[in-house]
Amino acid sequence: MPIFISILRGINVSGQKLIKMETLKELYENIGFQNVQTYIQSGNVVFRSENSDPVSLEKMISEQILKSTGFEVPVFVLDVADLKEIINNNPFLTAPAKEISHLHVTILSAVPDDVIAEKMNAKKSPGEDFSSIGRAIYLYCPNGYGRTNLHNNFIEKAGKVPATTRNWKTILEIFNIAEKLES
Repeated sequence: MPIFISILRGINVSGQKLIKMETLKELYENIGFQNVQTYIQSGNVVFRSENSDPVSLEKMISEQILKSTGFEVPVFVLDVADLKEIINNNPFLTAPAKEISHLHVTILSAVPDDVIAEKMNAKKSPGEDFSSIGRAIYLYCPNGYGRTNLHNNFIEKAGKVPATTRNWKTILEIFNIAEKLES
């Protein structure tokens, strides 16, 4: 049975859309997913599903969250290969001047058009950098993600697609959980 990673946008941030991870895990199990594991409070879930269509899984999860909590929550589902590709494509990992603690990845619901790069270049602060590859935008924010103009809301507006952002450590931890399930 395939392993998937779902990344929820906007739960448990600034006291908004509060969903405990135990509740989220139970919600996934009620859908019929197996080996459900959560990572930190921001809506990262690794699970197995007989359904292998990420778009269908996103819809199922969103509908179940709405039904159970009343919250509309965008859900992004990746398989292990997708997440591994995102990790392997990070252009900042080989840049010696870039500290890993300042790396983030924004995952988009679709590949944005080329205009997003222009908008991001116009908005970025000195020292910041980004690279857009497929459905991922890699961010380098040396002054901290909380201070960047290249935040999730800006990227969603600039790209005209739903998005969610995670720091690099979280991306690696989610991948480690998924890899352990595979073995």
